[in-house]
Amino acid sequence: MKRPAVFFDRDGTLIDERGYLGDPSRLRFYPSAVPALRRLQKAGFLLVVVSNQSGVARGYFSLDDMNKVNARFLKILRGAGVRMAGTYFCPHAPDGGCACRKPRPGMPRRAARELNIDLKKSFMVGDQARDMELARAIGATGLLVMTGGGRSVRPRAAALGAKTTSNASTAAAWILARRGGQ
Repeated sequence: MKRPAVFFDRDGTLIDERGYLGDPSRLRFYPSAVPALRRLQKAGFLLVVVSNQSGVARGYFSLDDMNKVNARFLKILRGAGVRMAGTYFCPHAPDGGCACRKPRPGMPRRAARELNIDLKKSFMVGDQARDMELARAIGATGLLVMTGGGRSVRPRAAALGAKTTSNASTAAAWILARRGGQ
């Protein structure tokens, strides 16, 4: 049976937006992020990261650097009792024409195949209009957080039908209320 997931953008949504993050020591979670992930996990949602990381293609950091940041990200979450079902990253440039760069649906569609996810019963939480465009492309509900770049793209996200919420914690509360979760 297919399960619902909550897809999360990483930078500006779960962790502090620091431009092109290639140094694991600079990774900082927003205070609301880990408790929100725990609540959603407890309610039975699969948790999945989908993140554009064009800093690789631009030469700002290497694929190895990106993987080190991701390893630290996952290690911190595991230490807090959170298990991400999947982490998907697009290392391509914005003009690269790949199928995985958000707002194209390649990463969540791959996750849906690999993790048996029902995209129509899923959610996309992010701080950019492209995250809300991605939600629309896969038939998921989009939630724009006001962390990271959320405030600056609010009008565009609203035009896409996205819900607006303060941060990961309020996004989790909205999702759980809507799905009858805890």
